[in-house]
Amino acid sequence: MNRPSNASGIGRFFSKSRIFVKIHCMVLFISGAEIVFVFFIVLLVFGADKIPSIARSLAKGMTQVRQATNDIKSEIKNSVDIDDPTKNITKDLKKEVDDIKNDFNDLTDSIKRDL
Repeated sequence: MNRPSNASGIGRFFSKSRIFVKIHCMVLFISGAEIVFVFFIVLLVFGADKIPSIARSLAKGMTQVRQATNDIKSEIKNSVDIDDPTKNITKDLKKEVDDIKNDFNDLTDSIKRDL
């Protein structure tokens, strides 16, 4: 029996999401049953009233950690100047060469006057 393309697309979506959940849980080394068990224990210990506030505080903490790491990354990037480190060196070198050229021009001008 041929399925319509829409149904096979939905089937592919759900199979991909199942794979994602399996991979995600394997990364954490926690199975679905263990996650449910931990959630049940948290529910018993803290109660249904405090779980939203705990989740909110955890989310705020994670956001603060993420912002702190982004700030540190930007500070490191700004201090190191990764974009073009030779830019400052060439700028300084060009300035020194121009100064030397000006000194030689002044010297040649004074020699020409003396002659």
